[in-house]
Amino acid sequence: MNLQYIAGSAGKTTGVFIPIKDWNLLKNKYKELEEEETNLGDIPSWHKEIIKQRLDSYKKNPEQAIDFDRACDDIEEEL
Repeated sequence: MNLQYIAGSAGKTTGVFIPIKDWNLLKNKYKELEEEETNLGDIPSWHKEIIKQRLDSYKKNPEQAIDFDRACDDIEEEL
């Protein structure tokens, strides 16, 4: 399995990227993973609407987006 670890600006591991081939193998082996993946339907419609609005805004003005690490740094500076 070829995992890629994702680190935040402080170097701390914050996530893991699993190639889709490996993810599908894991879902076949552990059926409860598929259940977790399909629970996305539980997202309230108002959450989905906010995401839609934000994606539309990004598509209209992609130059206004900032890098994730920079956003985290900006938030940490304000704390």
